[in-house]
Amino acid sequence: MSRLKLALLTGAAFAAFASGASAQSQATPSVSQEKPQASAPTDTPEPEDTTQVEEVVVSARTDGIRTSIDSISYSLANDLQATTGSLADALRNVPSVDVDPQGNVSLRGNSGVTILVDGRPSPIFNGESRGQAVLQIPADQYARIEVMTNPSAAYTPEGGGGVINLITKPTAPRPGVQTTGSVRVNVGDNGRWNAGISGSRQKDKLTLAGDLSYRYDANDFEFPSLREALDADGNVTSTTRVYQDSDTSQRGGFGRASAEYKLTDRTTVSAEISAMAFKIDPENTSFYEVRDGNGVLTSAYNLRNEGGMDMAHLNATGRVVHRFNEEGHEWSNELRYGRFDNDTDFLLENNFTTPAGPRRYERFGNDNSTTNWGFTSAYVLPMGEDQRLRVGYEFNRTEPENETTFLRGATEEGLVLVPGLSNRFEGSQTVHALYTTYERPLTQKLSAQAGLRLEQADIKVNDLTGGLSAEQDYFRAYPTGHLQYQLSETQTLRASYSRRIQRPQLTQLNPFVSYQSPLYRTSGNPNLRPQETDAFEALWQVRKGQNFYQATLYYRDTDKAFTDVATQIEDGILLTRPENLGGRTDTGIELTAAGRLHSTLRYNAAVNVFHQEIDAGGIVGGGDRSGDMVSGRLSLNWQPTDKDFIQLTGFWQGESLLAQGTREAGGMVNLGYRRKLTDKLSLNVTGRDLFNSFKNTTRYETPQFSEFNDQHINLRAFYVGLSWQFGSSPRRQPEQFDFSTGPTGG
Repeated sequence: MSRLKLALLTGAAFAAFASGASAQSQATPSVSQEKPQASAPTDTPEPEDTTQVEEVVVSARTDGIRTSIDSISYSLANDLQATTGSLADALRNVPSVDVDPQGNVSLRGNSGVTILVDGRPSPIFNGESRGQAVLQIPADQYARIEVMTNPSAAYTPEGGGGVINLITKPTAPRPGVQTTGSVRVNVGDNGRWNAGISGSRQKDKLTLAGDLSYRYDANDFEFPSLREALDADGNVTSTTRVYQDSDTSQRGGFGRASAEYKLTDRTTVSAEISAMAFKIDPENTSFYEVRDGNGVLTSAYNLRNEGGMDMAHLNATGRVVHRFNEEGHEWSNELRYGRFDNDTDFLLENNFTTPAGPRRYERFGNDNSTTNWGFTSAYVLPMGEDQRLRVGYEFNRTEPENETTFLRGATEEGLVLVPGLSNRFEGSQTVHALYTTYERPLTQKLSAQAGLRLEQADIKVNDLTGGLSAEQDYFRAYPTGHLQYQLSETQTLRASYSRRIQRPQLTQLNPFVSYQSPLYRTSGNPNLRPQETDAFEALWQVRKGQNFYQATLYYRDTDKAFTDVATQIEDGILLTRPENLGGRTDTGIELTAAGRLHSTLRYNAAVNVFHQEIDAGGIVGGGDRSGDMVSGRLSLNWQPTDKDFIQLTGFWQGESLLAQGTREAGGMVNLGYRRKLTDKLSLNVTGRDLFNSFKNTTRYETPQFSEFNDQHINLRAFYVGLSWQFGSSPRRQPEQFDFSTGPTGG
């Protein structure tokens, strides 16, 4: 980093600190906050928080939906699919969020999403294998899911669509000596099952907590596709049909342990270590058939694919927090380390029938590891009534290493390395950031928050096999602004702006052409530039009695938006490579509502309607495109008795535009039932994707070819389980999503 850039970063931080300090002496009216009695309802009544001091008892019911000036979070306490399913199942029930069958996450149709855990980056959610992690990680370790489509400068600007913050379950029991915990066991059809145990113990100044879970799942999918090659006049020169069938088993475990110790009444040190390992074992069979323009069969063969994928993740965090005399005045420092390994090995057996030929064997291996280091120092200074200044420094470094091998031969024992399809790659991305936010009331009803984040990014990639390297070095400023106006005790208006960036994954910069299947190759693009987004939102929110309503208008203007572009490089082989679009705009409205339909029946509903335009200038086979998209979800929660709870949920993920076509992910319907057997024992029954309707359909239309892919994934599953609480009754802590890096939730 140059001295000038470092000086700019440091100067901006001190300038922000000084401006906030000068504002501290100004007398300002208090901010009108949302009243607790006007909060949104939970799906079913949750246990109350109770604190007793000298015979005085104060009780407050927790909210299913919490909002702040720049975020909204949703409780998973009564999401029955989260008790037996994966993180993908929980995310699909959250407004604004979509998850396709491959685990790719998007916010309001934008796949540029950063996923944090307790406000912090996690290596497992930062890489090409994130989709598999979303599909595998159990959802029951999280208490809430926070969505920030326009987060403040205190959060990373990475992610054009915004940030999803996964908030882990609180574990701290009451003060004193106490042990609490729970055990969960769920058994499903097709051999599926999962189990978990969690607990915590507190004595004097020390609190220990831990979680341990295991999950086995299995599903199958069918993947028929049709591709037509075209000549210059648009005539079909060949037709390729492919039918793939796969039976896949997935199993793995997750563990977490944490310790917190109070050095003094105001200083706390804590450490946490978590690990996850899971294995995916698919058995695939495929049939390929090629016909010429006259429909005459020219080629046919079968492909059998056996192998597996092993993933392992280790994460460690150490933190020191010092709280000063004034409430909310604190300084925190945190050091993070993460390691993620993904090893893949597949053996492919080709059996040629037309024309007849000897069998051919191929072995594909990929050894991928990513190491992350991070450090955050955050200072929070209250500055009079309802005023607060935040200043922080954040460092993140990511180091991926990848080795791909491809061998081919007439027998399994005679496989020979194919140099053109084998590669070694390494890279690094270092980001230094300084940020500041300042929030204060402007009038009795109007409050504001302003923020600025300055980042220096240094990126290096090396193709060790091909000898190619690339570097990117850039300095950027990311301003944010939020306004909130309290129309009445029940109605709130909010407006916000943020500038965001989506950096390419380092592997997306690697020019190596990688084997994916007989018909597909992929490569990175060393010339791929970051995409940048200007995001604007206006929100109207009503909290009245048991009802919650919210309408959000949004506009996003993205420059150099990412898109995958497919070109034909050989007869029947397509190469997919990331490119920068000229731009993309999204204009839409999202409506959210929750409330009572009857004294025992509640609902949660959301619909997102938006118009998208993409400028595909310069994209081979692409063109300017526009379209209107719709997605939505509905949850009905019926509590006929104090002990019975029934939940019916469904969602639909609409069409999305590609530079060369469209994609549609479909939807599903889920059903769940919970029975309270005793004060500490509950029975859970869930059914996922009752009509087996979730699928992924993609269509490409280019001057060179047209293609139709229709992926059917059998996600239908049924579980029966028990959940048992043991030990002393824990105090229900409010699920935190502040973490000294962003605005406090409301």
